[in-house]
Amino acid sequence: MPNAKVLSEKQAVVAALAERIRNAGSGVLVDYRGITVAQDTTLRSELRKNDVQYSVIKNTLTRLALDSLGLDALDGVLHGTTSLATSNGDPIAPFRVITDFAKKMPANSFQIKAAFMDGQVLSEDEIARIAALPSKDALYAQVFGTLLAPITSLAVVLNQILEQKNGGPVETEAAAE
Repeated sequence: MPNAKVLSEKQAVVAALAERIRNAGSGVLVDYRGITVAQDTTLRSELRKNDVQYSVIKNTLTRLALDSLGLDALDGVLHGTTSLATSNGDPIAPFRVITDFAKKMPANSFQIKAAFMDGQVLSEDEIARIAALPSKDALYAQVFGTLLAPITSLAVVLNQILEQKNGGPVETEAAAE
């Protein structure tokens, strides 16, 4: 039986991990076995650039934190080496960065175990589809580009009409009468 001090420290770790997962828009559990220190450093650097928290976690403490949040479906993957990547900002970032990194690694050396988004456990197919999405900023740019396209086209047409009229004011039928 662990002493009271050790038990309270572990309870604090579980509470902090549960809070991190609760506040995260998404998260990815990874089996990081087989990567070198240099590769891990590169991965952590890329994750930091994308505002993703990444840490090695203890399976038992993580199981307790996930169970307290109703994500007990993830219990089956909590064995072996496990790390967790979470994001409070761009929910797609952990999926994209981890998946890109896993593609560069030899088979069975760095694998996605499971993932969650907005309190729901995702299937492997959903993880792959989400990882293929562009970043949040890229999606915003696409939406704004789509919204600005009609306005830009109108400006071009009006400019061409003005040039056809030799730069003078455009006369309307009502003004001609």
